[in-house]
Amino acid sequence: MRLLPVLGVTLGLFGAPALACGPDTDCQLGDRHYRIAMPEGHDGATPVPALVFSHGYRGSAQGVMRNGSLRRMASEMGVALIAVKSQDDDWVIPNAPRHLDTDGAVEFDYFDAVLKDATNRFAIDEARIVATGFSAGGMMTWNLACSMSDRFAGFIPISGTFWLEPPETCAGPVASIIHIHGTSDRTVPLNGRVIGPTKQGEVSAALEMYRDYGKFEPLGQATYGDLACTEEDNLAGDTLKFCLFDGGHSFRTEFVRFAWEQFEKVGRL
Repeated sequence: MRLLPVLGVTLGLFGAPALACGPDTDCQLGDRHYRIAMPEGHDGATPVPALVFSHGYRGSAQGVMRNGSLRRMASEMGVALIAVKSQDDDWVIPNAPRHLDTDGAVEFDYFDAVLKDATNRFAIDEARIVATGFSAGGMMTWNLACSMSDRFAGFIPISGTFWLEPPETCAGPVASIIHIHGTSDRTVPLNGRVIGPTKQGEVSAALEMYRDYGKFEPLGQATYGDLACTEEDNLAGDTLKFCLFDGGHSFRTEFVRFAWEQFEKVGRL
């Protein structure tokens, strides 16, 4: 994986933004788009934090916005929900089955454009944006954590990790990451699985790489409802948590709320 250079992407590369967009209408960026839902009752002026959600394989921004539980949770927390859309059926990230030779630049440039467009068009606090995603979206989230950590306050990859293996190192400042996964996940197993010419990576390898990168030290273990977590931190106050739940390949909105509240506790939001 290449180390991400300073992105020079402008909105002009993706085309002029549409005049209006929201949870039910695409925010167009050339041939790409995203959707956004501001908290219910928002005055349109007060900056709010945001949650950028990456969908799973063959998902869509429209599908994310149809998740009523996720929408309600974000609104209750006073958070804007930004649903992004992959270029293809899946995210174009290193070692993915149909993108073995990519360095991920096409998606990193897209996320850069989304963040610029959303913060220009809506009242969003740029210092309080968290990236999350489920399954393939969790894989995208790990790649963002390693290549665009300066643009987000924290990362919540759920049931997804790097394809094949993690990069040797990351770019940008160390960030806070809370990885959540089911103990009996067969779709994205904790130890990975072979898919065509490549392989889903091992979650433990991603955590080990990031532990070394961020100089994290163990704190211990803790249980939060259905989540059993191994917790670590570093001298900068970042948190690295690996949280397991009994179950398979499933997503629950309360996992996102839990991680968000953990970031608040350590002063990252």
